[in-house]
Amino acid sequence: MRIGPSLILASRQTLAMTPQLQQAIKLLQFSHLELAAFIQQELEKNPLLQESASDDRSDNEPDAPVAALPADTADTLAAAAPALAEADDRWTREHADRGGDATATKGGQRDDVPDALDFVANRPRSLAVHVLEQIDILFSDPTDKRVALKLAEGLDEAGYCRLEAPVVGQALGIALDVVERVWARLRQIEPAGLFSRTLAECLAAQLAERDRLDPAMKALLDNLDLVAAGELGQLRRRCGVDDEDLRDMLQELRTLDPRPGQAFDFEPIQPVQPDLFLTVAKDPDTGEEGWHIELNTDALPKVLVDRHYHATLMKGARAKPDRDFVAERFQSANWLVKTLEQRATTILKVAREIVRQQDAFFRKGVSALKPLVLRDIAIATGLHESTVSRVTSNKYITTPRGIFELKYFFTSALPSRTPGAVVSSESVRSRIRHLVDAEGSTQPLSDDRIVDLLKGEGVDIARRTVAKYREAMRIPSSAERRRLGRLGMGRTLPSGVPSAAIAAQALGGPAD
Repeated sequence: MRIGPSLILASRQTLAMTPQLQQAIKLLQFSHLELAAFIQQELEKNPLLQESASDDRSDNEPDAPVAALPADTADTLAAAAPALAEADDRWTREHADRGGDATATKGGQRDDVPDALDFVANRPRSLAVHVLEQIDILFSDPTDKRVALKLAEGLDEAGYCRLEAPVVGQALGIALDVVERVWARLRQIEPAGLFSRTLAECLAAQLAERDRLDPAMKALLDNLDLVAAGELGQLRRRCGVDDEDLRDMLQELRTLDPRPGQAFDFEPIQPVQPDLFLTVAKDPDTGEEGWHIELNTDALPKVLVDRHYHATLMKGARAKPDRDFVAERFQSANWLVKTLEQRATTILKVAREIVRQQDAFFRKGVSALKPLVLRDIAIATGLHESTVSRVTSNKYITTPRGIFELKYFFTSALPSRTPGAVVSSESVRSRIRHLVDAEGSTQPLSDDRIVDLLKGEGVDIARRTVAKYREAMRIPSSAERRRLGRLGMGRTLPSGVPSAAIAAQALGGPAD
């Protein structure tokens, strides 16, 4: 046996991650905004790419079912404004020619009869419209606007932002300090307290606007749990004030608005367009109802390869480096167009399978949501699990039941008391919320009682699982709900807001 260096020839197959393959993978997981930004960069770099102005649809092709989307009040009024203004001006001119009083009557009607425009003017604006308008005013930098729109998605009906800065930064690929800077600027939007993360932050913003955020008030906001508990002695010591000052501070605290977002009509902010539309369709032969799913053409990038310009450049390119450059740009443009087409096809393929497997959800609601994992869709579509994961990230579908991220339809399974049957964790969460909503304010259901009720419905669930789901939905414990019920407060809390602190807002004057 000889020991020493040797040369061995062998062949093996490996998968090389070419730049084109890496680009295809990256495009697959991009959201609509991220894809639009990427396409814009490619249009600037590649002279052989051109943006298509047409939507490439024939006149007789039915439009996308935009009616399924929630209507935007601002867009509706903007479209109707010219016609309304013209009609109003015409009436004014006609009435002036007759020598009438423009403020007395209109078209022979009494001046105390409400006009249709009065209802439009007095209609509360939606929080979504208000915030998006302010973002357009505050931010001109595209990166900052992307962050602002992402944070706006996390606003709830109370005006609190339910996202976390590190998660937002990671999702957008943006530094944490940029996210925090944009978030701080968003908190300048009126009314004071919007985009707050906690109740203390919300109240601090309102006090700062009144120039009342002194050290004593800051100490009071840091100890809102003591306010709810009525620990006035500890509050005096921690704030460094006497009884009279503490009484005045608590009185001012009760004049603040812990839910500034409720001054508006609440409408979930959807700054990104949905990628897919799902509508009810009937079989023309059998009349059986099914589903029609299609891509949102408005959300798809429209880029083409300018072959005429490519031919012109190749004729004029005499040096080899010039010809190589044009050839490389042409190949890159072709690859990008092909990749975008493949991306659209893959999204549609995965979405169709999700709709097929979750058919009961779209017909009956969240109670019929089935347990589903990435592997189920991967096997049915012949794709890899990682591909399914990328396709369903940051992709939204408009359905008759609302707009959902494709990830929503993947839920874990809980055992059922029926042999061989399982139930979706999301349907159990929905059931817990319904039980809490239906409970009496003076006799809230304990976690143990909820477990008993669910087991009576055939769901085998542990108490700690109920507690975990309840906390994830920001539902306080039964003891806290009982106290909030006595105070006339809601039983579901904004994210990050301690229940005791919200209860403090409804307390009466301090008593020794």
